[in-house]
Amino acid sequence: MPTDAPLLSITTFLPLLGAAWILLMRGDAAAVARNARWVALWISLATFVVSLFIWFAFDRNSADFQFVEQHAWIPDYNISYHMGVDGISVMFVLLSTLLTPICVLASWDAIKVRVKEYMAAFLVLETLMIGTFCALDFFAFYMFFEGVLIPMFLIIGVWGGPRRVYSAFKFFLYTLLGSVLMLVAVLAIYFEVGTTDIPTIMAHHIPAGLQYWLWLAFLASFAVKVPMWPVHTWLPDAHVEAPTAGSVILAGVLLKIGGYGFLRFSLPMLPLASAHFTPVIYTLSIIAVIYTSLVALAQVDMKKLIAYSSVAHMGFVTAGIFTPNLQGVEGAIFQMLSHGIVSAALFLCVGVVYDRMHSREIATYGGLVHRMPVYAAVFMVFTLASVGLPGTSGFIGEFLVMAGTFQSNTWVAALITTGIILGAAYMLWLYRRVIFGELTKDSLKGILDLDRREVAVFAPLVAMVLWMGIYPSSFFGVMEPAVDRLIHQYQASQAAAAADGASASLLSWNLGR
Repeated sequence: MPTDAPLLSITTFLPLLGAAWILLMRGDAAAVARNARWVALWISLATFVVSLFIWFAFDRNSADFQFVEQHAWIPDYNISYHMGVDGISVMFVLLSTLLTPICVLASWDAIKVRVKEYMAAFLVLETLMIGTFCALDFFAFYMFFEGVLIPMFLIIGVWGGPRRVYSAFKFFLYTLLGSVLMLVAVLAIYFEVGTTDIPTIMAHHIPAGLQYWLWLAFLASFAVKVPMWPVHTWLPDAHVEAPTAGSVILAGVLLKIGGYGFLRFSLPMLPLASAHFTPVIYTLSIIAVIYTSLVALAQVDMKKLIAYSSVAHMGFVTAGIFTPNLQGVEGAIFQMLSHGIVSAALFLCVGVVYDRMHSREIATYGGLVHRMPVYAAVFMVFTLASVGLPGTSGFIGEFLVMAGTFQSNTWVAALITTGIILGAAYMLWLYRRVIFGELTKDSLKGILDLDRREVAVFAPLVAMVLWMGIYPSSFFGVMEPAVDRLIHQYQASQAAAAADGASASLLSWNLGR
């Protein structure tokens, strides 16, 4: 495929065409369900292959946006269809296209009703996720950003557990209310700059007084998406009630949109406000890491435990983003990618035993290593990655975030380090209770190990965890130019503000004389 082809548009909208194809299917219900599964799988795999062209053709030495596509859309209001990726966003495009076919495979037998609509919803969701990371116009970004809520709302509310409607509405209202304030901020930026073009806005100096209000409006939206404490309460309910694949995509990709928003908008567009509110972010991050880790220790439901661990791990991310230095920001991005893989895999591990026993209670299990040795080995890999064992993806991100925060604030580094100790406690406790011990429960004596489809689901995730842990430079080489430019712009704005402040003070002193 030539590199001058509209690769981003193809990657973004190919799943949407697949969804339309599925929705137009007619005929026998069983045949339609079977065909819908295969179409969703092949379309999502094709999308992943196209995204690989972007990865291999990506210029690792450039900090600029690449594969740029720009066309007039609403010219009267200076709004364009503008797509592009840099070393930060391209990572999340690949994460989205990798996890979607895995979700389709994971749902193959688990979803038995409204299969056609379910597969179409996942493909629509994939288009919206990719578009969020590729959009370089605020108008398009907001449409993709908010559009994600609709298919996820349906996935939880239609195919979820007994309290699915409550959880779906809680998820929808939390995220929607936060995003309304972001819409107000986008309108304010439009009237200030005169365009919704993101690169143009990034190069514009927004007045300091306006920055503070805009930053708080963005925080209201991105904090819910991450989610940060105390607006995290929707997440455990959504995870518990969502089908397994819904939890996978929610933890694997949707939580990363909040962190991506801080990196794409808060730091480069509002640097003075970001520096001013950094202590607030540090405080909320520390509380998230320690408090939700302690809550995870008290859980008896496997999904809830992993959900609370996600909040704790994302606390590392927000602390790293606002260091802001090369180690902290790169560590935060790497931690988001690692968490996207590891948390997705842990929810899939829960889904495997849930499909067999229809229970998520930790007390239901014990001694599974005697009947499911392959499952035990796979679960061990992801447990140790979550703990941050050297050689796995979890270690790299956490180490760099701690190194970055230590340079910024030693107390913050010391306090978030407690999250690693608590993380080891609750994850190893979970693994011991489920996998080790004697197989005493009669209901478990006939349980079967992973089948070929489940092995195919886990194999790429295991490979990614080890690849990221052993050869992380293959990822840092892509993101470093963009991160380096972000940090230099941020530091330059701080220096300019300090110089302006010094000049103003000197002028005031001279006038006073």
